Amino acid sequence: MARDIDDPDLTLAELFGTWPAAVRPFLRHGTGCVGCPIAPFHRICDTCAQYGLDEARFRAEIRAAIAPRRRSAPRAGAERPR
Repeated sequence: MARDIDDPDLTLAELFGTWPAAVRPFLRHGTGCVGCPIAPFHRICDTCAQYGLDEARFRAEIRAAIAPRRRSAPRAGAERPR
């Protein structure tokens, strides 16, 4: 069973392995966490402390990045691709 994203012991390696889309906020903020050899030991709180990020906001960004995307319905009269 996957851990919860708010688990304080969730490592970045587990986060990225379970939710690959979670890398987007890390890249957007210019962190060096994605691909870092310390990722199996660092947690989200460590990243926030190291890069001066607000942890609550950063976690919200991660949650938004991993949320299932809804596909929009085709517009009325629009042709479907074949």
